[in-house]
Amino acid sequence: MNLTTDHAQGIAIVRVHEARLMYPLLPEFAGTIASLIGSGERKVLLDLSTVTYVDSATIGCLMDLFRQAGAAGGALKLAGVQKRVETMLSMTGAESFLESHVDELTAVKSFGSEGRAAGR
Repeated sequence: MNLTTDHAQGIAIVRVHEARLMYPLLPEFAGTIASLIGSGERKVLLDLSTVTYVDSATIGCLMDLFRQAGAAGGALKLAGVQKRVETMLSMTGAESFLESHVDELTAVKSFGSEGRAAGR
């Protein structure tokens, strides 16, 4: 699994460098994100700009990570979601939970308004 993690403005930015994020990759993917949350990261951004396909297991995994971040008092957001992935999020109802932004810059800025926007 090809992931990189950077930090900017107190946000852990995880860039997924895979075209297809599917079941065989999920244990490593989920482990990396859960580790960040477990180590105290409260703002996690997943940059999915290179991901063109996800399966239903990935949607479940994203929802679980979203819940973990929330339970730890943090937030998990998505950036760069491609149209096909956006369709999957929409079809499963996950888009009503997972906050998604057009690009990384917009998503990073959205964390700055955490305290001002109810529920986000």
